Amino acid sequence: MNIRGLLFDKDGTLVDVDRTWGPAAWEVMTDLADGDRARLEALIACSHYIEEERRFRMSSPLLAGAPDDYADDWAAALGRPPDDGFRRELSQRLGEAGLRHLTPLGALPELFAGLQDSGLPIGLATNHGAAGARRQLRALGIEAHFGFVAGSDSGFGRKPGPGMVQAFAAAAGLPVGEIALIGDSFHDLHAARAAGAIAIAVPSGLIPRAALAAEADLVIGSLAELPSLLAAAGGPGRSLAER
Repeated sequence: MNIRGLLFDKDGTLVDVDRTWGPAAWEVMTDLADGDRARLEALIACSHYIEEERRFRMSSPLLAGAPDDYADDWAAALGRPPDDGFRRELSQRLGEAGLRHLTPLGALPELFAGLQDSGLPIGLATNHGAAGARRQLRALGIEAHFGFVAGSDSGFGRKPGPGMVQAFAAAAGLPVGEIALIGDSFHDLHAARAAGAIAIAVPSGLIPRAALAAEADLVIGSLAELPSLLAAAGGPGRSLAER
């Protein structure tokens, strides 16, 4: 098992979902409902949101889905047409609120500075939009380390499909089997499997470690363990089985 390229998920892997998107979504829902309790409750219901705790249930379409997966339901809850104008407004509002509440998982600038020193290509694969993802990477202080960023609007499809993984492998000039996709969800692990890449799970999102382990090639406790994993593999070109 050679690891010569690193492709990261964003939400739940780099970004704390509850502390970022919980309050961000509440801000956007209350703004859009504009004092109408019935509309707010409809948004809460279709988003699988726990109002009292300001967070999502694991079943929420906002956690792993692309905006198109929930925009129509939000439009219906608000009594608005589900057109491109509404989708753009929703994406903009969520993106701006997400930046205001952005909370990283760990010391990311230090982590990625070390990973870049290893010489491994680094990429991002998210089901959110690519431009918004770049803004968040910039706010986190790690954008410069990412030579590849793919979102649901980048033309490679969405996770759990293999397109983003395959596109990153092509951009890095590596066989897809030498790419490790690091993520916290089944969408991430299934995307890696579908592409023939290495699936590394990190239980920093909402899915328990045991459930992720059943789908992953490897499980690490947090991203802080990734440099040790790569060092144990001996760097690019050496198999983990040769430790």
